[in-house]
Amino acid sequence: MTKKMTAVAAVVFSAGLAAGGMVAGAQETEAALSAVEAETEAALTAVETEADTGDASLDNIRNQDGIGEKELLVVSFGTSFNDSRRKTIGAIEDTLENAFPEYSVRRAFTSQIIIDHVYERDGYLIDDVDTALGRAIDNGVKELVVQPTHLMSGYEYTDLYDQVAEYSDAFESVRIGEPLLSCDADMASVEEVLVDWTKEYDDGKTAIVFMGHGTEADSNGVYQKMQDILDQDGHANYYIGTVEATPSLEDVIGKVKEGSYERVILEPMMVVAGDHANNDMAGDEEGSWKRAFEEEGYEVECLLRGLGENEDIRSLYVEHVETALDD
Repeated sequence: MTKKMTAVAAVVFSAGLAAGGMVAGAQETEAALSAVEAETEAALTAVETEADTGDASLDNIRNQDGIGEKELLVVSFGTSFNDSRRKTIGAIEDTLENAFPEYSVRRAFTSQIIIDHVYERDGYLIDDVDTALGRAIDNGVKELVVQPTHLMSGYEYTDLYDQVAEYSDAFESVRIGEPLLSCDADMASVEEVLVDWTKEYDDGKTAIVFMGHGTEADSNGVYQKMQDILDQDGHANYYIGTVEATPSLEDVIGKVKEGSYERVILEPMMVVAGDHANNDMAGDEEGSWKRAFEEEGYEVECLLRGLGENEDIRSLYVEHVETALDD
């Protein structure tokens, strides 16, 4: 269940109790969850109607049996954009497979909506976390390593940790790696990647803006911390904002307007360039980041690439697995 669904469920269920009807509250909860799922599914379909998501058959969904006694389960939120999934999540999995050849690398997504959408559209069924863990048990895995591709330790990472813990007695050992931005050293490495990846645009006349997702969890502070690091290291033309938290789009526009820029480069600060990147960032509709900056008079260029496409980012995930194995 997504955080948004959980919030809706809590509100509706509480309202049902206050009215004195637990059954009615449960029915309202079910209706609210169905409405949220339908709205999200409709949004996915609407975005992809105008987008070429790529060929799903080129992607290795990695849910084969015959795992062996050592498994490295790579857990991602997921994306229904096939090319981006292959270039980011798939590339991370391939890098980990090359780095740890003694482990069978497998995939799981946490978003059931994306799993269902890909299956209904393309006929490819990706494991959710419970299915992947059950598959590992059925295949006799003794040593399990779980590496999330999450950007930070937000609600999804906490949920994953708790979910894996429920299965821990089924394995001789279970280790969980940390998300991409878990310490100061991680942030310094990612800063170097962001700057190096966009240095050709850093001409003093261009604002380079990275769009993150954002979360209500305390870990949302990593975005501001990344901005502080960029500022402290003299990267004055770099800005970081979020879709669903702070710094907001309005915050970033205000900062950019303080400079004398002619152009804005937009790029997702996300592992995958999926729905948010294609719609909220690069879409032509009212409310998109591209449209908002254009309305302020800037020339805008969107770079639709996820962090997972970068080799140095993938190397950080290797380091996190090594740390988990050494712990």
